[in-house]
Amino acid sequence: MKNISILLMILFVSSCAPVRVNYDYEKTTDFKAYKTYNYYADLNTGLSELDTKRLLNALDEAMQSHGYSLSETPDFFIDIKSSEYQERSRNNVGVGVGGTGGRVGGGISIGIPVGQNKLNRQIIFEFVDENKNGLFWQAVSESSYSPNASPEKREVQFQAIVTKVLQGFPPEIK
Repeated sequence: MKNISILLMILFVSSCAPVRVNYDYEKTTDFKAYKTYNYYADLNTGLSELDTKRLLNALDEAMQSHGYSLSETPDFFIDIKSSEYQERSRNNVGVGVGGTGGRVGGGISIGIPVGQNKLNRQIIFEFVDENKNGLFWQAVSESSYSPNASPEKREVQFQAIVTKVLQGFPPEIK
């Protein structure tokens, strides 16, 4: 029952705040060779300590459900970086005045922004094989962000981000 409620929350959050992800990877990489992972010891995500724990817990659960295991001697390392930025509101109201008469015409138009700027967060996930290829897979996620969200909502949002990010790992090589 708990899993169903978590799934519904993920669907609710992802429908309200879409997560956009761009993927990139090294074409020559044999992704089937990777079974274990770990995080860099000096991981600096740019998130608060609590949000970092939430994100890593969500990532661990998802990686393990995909058949990967956390190891002290990993096949690859994961590096995570994030940043916040404001997106200007694209909604505006236009007010115009115009006139015409004979051969004379004129007009004035003013655009008034409506609504607040949206706060967004970009999280970059990098998978690095230090023995072979170096960086071999990367996902850049972008989603809206509310600094006043409850811990439960933050956890659900991180789960939605990780789910969307790992949809592209391993990539389907054609």
